[in-house]
Amino acid sequence: MHRKTVEVIIARGHANILATHRSTFEITKQSDVTRSGDCVVAVSANKAISDFSEEFKKALHGANAKLTLLLQAKGISEMIKAYGSPRLILTHSSDTVLRKSSYVCARTLAVKADKAACDLSRRLVEKLRDPRQQVRITLTVEV
Repeated sequence: MHRKTVEVIIARGHANILATHRSTFEITKQSDVTRSGDCVVAVSANKAISDFSEEFKKALHGANAKLTLLLQAKGISEMIKAYGSPRLILTHSSDTVLRKSSYVCARTLAVKADKAACDLSRRLVEKLRDPRQQVRITLTVEV
């Protein structure tokens, strides 16, 4: 039986977004980011991991859980695929991180992602650098 669970995050762009990190991709509730936060792709998010529904978190804990993240800004979108894990903690109150690796901490939403911040289209990253730009992140877990 296939079951889908969806969460949507609304965030904003920021002038300091570089999106050059080679192994992670981060969305944060914080309104400001320095240029050293090169994994951050959106700020001022209305949700972080701790805000997701219990149903969503439970689905991510499934051994066969697949996550699809759709990142949209100003008519440009990009899809990232990753995996859940029974090892996920899912408690961080401000950050949501996808990782290419299997490393897990409270900020980790998913592992074994097929893209990191550096893999995003540079056209999209240009939009993400605009502080007025609304960013929509749709997270879908399939079990």
